[in-house]
Amino acid sequence: MRYVARMLRQAKIYDRKYFDRWYRNSRHAPFHLGMLPRRVQLAVAAAEYLLERPIRSVLDVGCGEGRWRPLLLRACPGVRYVGVDSSEYVVGRYGRRRNIRLGRFGSLGRMGLGGPFDLIVCADVLHYVPLPEARLGLKAIARLLGGMAFMELFTAADDTLGDNVAFQPRSPAAYRRLFRAAGLVHLGLHCYVGHRLQDRLVALERARA
Repeated sequence: MRYVARMLRQAKIYDRKYFDRWYRNSRHAPFHLGMLPRRVQLAVAAAEYLLERPIRSVLDVGCGEGRWRPLLLRACPGVRYVGVDSSEYVVGRYGRRRNIRLGRFGSLGRMGLGGPFDLIVCADVLHYVPLPEARLGLKAIARLLGGMAFMELFTAADDTLGDNVAFQPRSPAAYRRLFRAAGLVHLGLHCYVGHRLQDRLVALERARA
């Protein structure tokens, strides 16, 4: 399921118009709304399988308006949710109610987010992040990760449609190098673990490079 496109070098502003267009407009919203419950189910089930217990904490990086939050709370009552987004519009409107903090991908390690988190979500974000910032943010995610990370992203090898502004057309091999450098192990289906769980994996729980 792919919903990004070729890179266009334009300034990107995550204001109300952006979220209206990509998350509420009838041309685009059905994709996000239809797939979101399945993505949440996958991430929660995989994290709980690996941890062998219910998840208790979630960090949602690039969370936007916090669309994962109500589904996570429904699936895991009482879970601690922390969102991070670079949109001043989002934080001004929803920050206090939905526990969303203002921050960029590259600033995660300096935000005092606490952790470790049982589940870290970073969905439809990393393919818009410049390379130096991506390196910083992935290393921070590896440090904050106590369970599993769901890191949905798309590469230059994918046939994609949709929001094309600032898309970074990196190869699959480039992303594999980034994840390895950060100490993240790929399991498949956008799922990764860090040093706290990787020694517990059996051979076939790891994806082949």
